[in-house]
Amino acid sequence: MDPNFWQQKWTKNEIAFHRSEANPALVQYFEKLSLGRGSRIFLPLCGKTLDIAWLLSQGYRVVGAELVEMAIEQLFAELGVEPEIAAVGGVKRYSAENIDIFVGDIFRVSGEILGPVDAIYDRAALVALPAEVRSRYAPHLMEIAKQAPQLLVTYEYDQSLMNGPPFSISSENVAQYYGGVYDLKQLESADVPGGLKGRCTAKENIWLLKAS
Repeated sequence: MDPNFWQQKWTKNEIAFHRSEANPALVQYFEKLSLGRGSRIFLPLCGKTLDIAWLLSQGYRVVGAELVEMAIEQLFAELGVEPEIAAVGGVKRYSAENIDIFVGDIFRVSGEILGPVDAIYDRAALVALPAEVRSRYAPHLMEIAKQAPQLLVTYEYDQSLMNGPPFSISSENVAQYYGGVYDLKQLESADVPGGLKGRCTAKENIWLLKAS
């Protein structure tokens, strides 16, 4: 995971991956996690996603992790909230009512730093990481979140036609990373309208992962 790659993306405002609305998959399928209001949801590599505002509006608490500080400065500005900022371990914590975002390398976020979470919503993390990093990320995520249930969004396409991110994640990959711990249920598999980045056909797959 090259920090400079993502820093440059945000510095140049090359953030086509940032959606202008809450992800329809989140809105449609979040109830499958069977969580009560006030539950704490972990969004790894969250950026400034509007999914956070949607979760807060629904009465949930949010904890995120993000490499690029600029993204989190913009997130809080767009939420209209002034965060408290503190150093915690090897990362920074931006905090306000019902929200904590840890800025820095996600591998420096321990379970103790993260605190208890009730579920994971991974729309942007697994697909953003090359294979050699995903093999470290998946067990780290399960360790720090204590195998909390996940709503996971992946893309599947011919990787030879386009370089990631987002990277192609097959059902076999999902099973490889998570099948030993979770029961895997594919909730949806749909064509990406217009193809991925307009360059190749792709499927968006929505997964529900619950500990076996």
